[in-house]
Amino acid sequence: MNRATPLLENGSSYHGIPVMHIVYLLLILIAPFVGVDLLFLLSLVLFLGLRFSEKFISCSRDAASLSLSLTLMLLVSAVSKNLPYTFPYYIVLAAFAVAAVGNHISFFSERGFTADIESGKRRMKKKSFSLLWSSIFLTLRIIAAFLAASWIVYWQELPVSYNFIFFIAVIGAVTGSLFESIPSKIDSNIPVSLGAGMTMWIFEEFRYWVPPEKMLVALAFSLFLGALAYRAKIADVSALLSAALLGVLIIVFSGFQWFLLLLTFFILGGGFTRYKYAYKESIGIAQTKNGIRSYENVFSNSTAALVLAVAFGIFPDQSLPIIYAYMGTVATATGDTLASEIGTTAKGRPRMITTLKLSEPGADGAVSSLGEFAAIFGSAVIGVLGYALGISDNFLLSVLITTAGGFIGTNMDSLLGATLQKRGMLSNSGVNFVATFMGAAISAGIYVLVSSL
Repeated sequence: MNRATPLLENGSSYHGIPVMHIVYLLLILIAPFVGVDLLFLLSLVLFLGLRFSEKFISCSRDAASLSLSLTLMLLVSAVSKNLPYTFPYYIVLAAFAVAAVGNHISFFSERGFTADIESGKRRMKKKSFSLLWSSIFLTLRIIAAFLAASWIVYWQELPVSYNFIFFIAVIGAVTGSLFESIPSKIDSNIPVSLGAGMTMWIFEEFRYWVPPEKMLVALAFSLFLGALAYRAKIADVSALLSAALLGVLIIVFSGFQWFLLLLTFFILGGGFTRYKYAYKESIGIAQTKNGIRSYENVFSNSTAALVLAVAFGIFPDQSLPIIYAYMGTVATATGDTLASEIGTTAKGRPRMITTLKLSEPGADGAVSSLGEFAAIFGSAVIGVLGYALGISDNFLLSVLITTAGGFIGTNMDSLLGATLQKRGMLSNSGVNFVATFMGAAISAGIYVLVSSL
């Protein structure tokens, strides 16, 4: 009789989990005492042993990929000791702990595999995603990363605050889970650990942190809003985790109001995506996946906002230009989304922005009067809310500068679509990414000009 055994995306079974996790724990426990160089050699030996003795242990493929990621991070840490920017040893172990907790099982993927042992066939099936268990699992990752990093810091007596360790542990755990949710042909252990490690490394250079209670509130708030978006079917798991990561960082570096303003873009975008969706689908221009956003949509439209929110916390002396740049980038994302979702439903054919010749609805670079008014409306909403939320203290400047930045940024998006995207030099996500930065620059530039008068 055939037996079906659950498998991971890389094909590994669940056998051998306790043995390998004992090995992972031992590596972390001895890490402060053996140092980065010796631990690198031990990790390399472990990787080679697992890689070339797959019959020795049934989960060796999965474990080998995790030991490979640890080996690579340790190598970078060892080499960077003589460089201006070092990859801290304690971050290597924290990132490894994030991936080790998730080794062999995933709570952040909506797809999984089953396999028939006797026939050797693998079948992919959709998994049920549990917000409750995923939250518990994410909590375990945060704890594991915090304990692993704290273990190194304590025994090596490093001048690192435990509050800061908790700060980056949250960021690393969310980032690792995000990488796990993104479908990839690469074994998930590698992007999870490397992604978590690199992200924590970036913020380690800032040495910026907030009290743990504020970090937890920011995480809970962001996850809650992301869960609502998931339940409303306007975001998938990767978008949920992307929004959670963005929310945590934006809240701790700038404030809840800043994240609420960005959230307005997601709400308006998700809502107007459903506007006359059947009609847009009938002419082949509707948003794919029934309008459900993924991590790609989130980051292409929100990276500029994230950069500016972080900059606001780090460079408070430049707060005013950053504030208007932030509202300008959110206005660009909102204006562009509304222009696309509403403008394509206009009666009559749109015109190409570069030639003003008639074009087909939904074509890259096509604009319509309805779409332009939608862009102005969306941008103005962001300006009004920016003032209402207390981000800006000048109503007139908030509305005028944000509307101008959003409207110009939206049309720059159309111009890039008609030129670089049509030539295959930029994807749609790439166009959104560039346009949002341009909208930010335009709004900041207008503020600088107005304030100098």
